[in-house]
Amino acid sequence: MIYTALPGLPLIQPGDDLAAMILEGLERTSLVLQNGDVLVVGQKVVSKAEARLINLEDVTPSAEALLLAEETEKDPRLVEVILRESNHVVRKRVDLIIVEHKLGFICANAGVDHSNVRGMGEKPSEWVSVLPENPDASAQGIRQRIHDATGADIGVLIIDSQGRAWRLGTVGAVIGVAGFPALLDLRGRPDLYGDPLQTTQVGLADEVAAAASVLMGQADECRPVIHVRGLPYDLREGSLSEILRPKELDLFR
Repeated sequence: MIYTALPGLPLIQPGDDLAAMILEGLERTSLVLQNGDVLVVGQKVVSKAEARLINLEDVTPSAEALLLAEETEKDPRLVEVILRESNHVVRKRVDLIIVEHKLGFICANAGVDHSNVRGMGEKPSEWVSVLPENPDASAQGIRQRIHDATGADIGVLIIDSQGRAWRLGTVGAVIGVAGFPALLDLRGRPDLYGDPLQTTQVGLADEVAAAASVLMGQADECRPVIHVRGLPYDLREGSLSEILRPKELDLFR
């Protein structure tokens, strides 16, 4: 597969037309979309365009947030935002809160983040971003706009950096899917010796997300959109729910 970062995207502001900016980026790169191409979009620019930004000065911590802030040594206002974005707290320690996000997956601090966020006013550092309210819908909106403009049948992934329970370091992981097989079921497919695979299901969306994240970077690279060509599987409708492990199959909660 070939991964290409779209250059020249400006810093995204609330209300910006992200799909139009992506189309301009494709034009600058002289990329003509083809059926089967995939666009991987960083969560932060989607959250910014959708005005998913919160000024901590406007947040009043609840009693629960104050208690959890004391236990984790975090800003109580930040903890309040984390709780609002979560179904419940899974684990906690100093400077870390692991939650089940409202979207259904487990992540640190509910995806609430200050990196690459700068608000308005005298205290711009008081602003944080939260995840898109419905990342699947966000991905589908971008996909439809791109299709309307180009006629290409593409997939769109929205990704975020997430940690892993048993390994150090974050990796790119998908949080929103449109027109893409998030989970690839290979059960029944023969192996090298003709024996059918029994349990193999591939988190294809996360694999593509992790590779795209290498190009995106984590700091000041300004490469939030990656074009992918050559996916060796057919596109289809998909959603984040495909890759969320059902609680009854979760051995660790």
